Amino acid sequence: MPGIKDVAERAGLSIATVSRALSGKGHVSARSRERAQTAAAELGFVLSYHASSLASGRNHNVGVVVPSVHRWFFSSVVEGVSAALLDGGYDLTLYNVGEDQDRRHNVLNDFLLRKRVDAVIAVSLELSQTEIQQLLAIHRPIVGIGGPLPGASTIRINDFGIAEAATNHLIGLGHTKIAHMTGDAAYQQDFRLPGTRQGGFEKAMKRAGQQIRPEWQVSADFTIQGAYASARRLLGASAERPTAVFAASDEMAIGTILAARDFGLRVPYDLSVIGIDGHELGEVFGLTTIDQDARGQGALAVEFLLSGLEGRNEAGNEGTRGDTEYPTQFIIRSSTAVPPVGEGPPVL
Repeated sequence: MPGIKDVAERAGLSIATVSRALSGKGHVSARSRERAQTAAAELGFVLSYHASSLASGRNHNVGVVVPSVHRWFFSSVVEGVSAALLDGGYDLTLYNVGEDQDRRHNVLNDFLLRKRVDAVIAVSLELSQTEIQQLLAIHRPIVGIGGPLPGASTIRINDFGIAEAATNHLIGLGHTKIAHMTGDAAYQQDFRLPGTRQGGFEKAMKRAGQQIRPEWQVSADFTIQGAYASARRLLGASAERPTAVFAASDEMAIGTILAARDFGLRVPYDLSVIGIDGHELGEVFGLTTIDQDARGQGALAVEFLLSGLEGRNEAGNEGTRGDTEYPTQFIIRSSTAVPPVGEGPPVL
């Protein structure tokens, strides 16, 4: 049975070049690829990926760790990661750690340290310094999505800034009675996302001289159902209602819109609603939002990893690029408008 050495001799190429040409890994000229493929076809040779992995020391497999697979943001990131890895000829091993601390510990301190993955993408998980260093020590480059990870490449959006921008949008329309729906305390564990977005809201309100009313600061679990329940309590609590709601996610904004309908409130004529995410349902509900392109973040994470694994990073440090702020897009739709007549600031 012919081997890769036979193919290399017939093609007049090195074994390494033939391996790259047939596996699709690494740079090979079009002419060399054609010669290797022609020689392999003539000899009836099929590349053994197992043998290739043994020779290269890599498995062409990336581990992706997420807190949940049924939540929109995480699943969207995974979609972006999966598509980019497939295009790059890599497999994906998905670790769904959930809220189980023991499972999370085992994945980060055991499974990822085994010789099954070449690199790791951690989504919305704040790894400890020890967890980062032990992965880097065995040459498992890391890309984090959602917040800074010292010593690793990270991709994040400016959560504080976009929350401030969302609130300023409502203030600019003339709203003074603005409520904020934040995330439950459980979501503060990694990168303190709810608190960061609430901080942006509060800064915008204080800068505009607007009152922040405690009874209009409510929380939910970042789901449509959870936000629907919280918004019903917010909108039905007293005779005076807010004229606008800034929700820390699109799903919570959609839950707020659905709750408003229960009270006969028209969006945006009686209540303006804005979210953050770029969720597909946002277009259906006419939701004004700030799109963070979750799939694009996943694809960029793969680009960072593969540029290091394939030796394309000029720094030569396995893709470590520091903290990268991912661009967002402000999308204004029909869910926000000027406040109801008589509810805005006096006209001077």
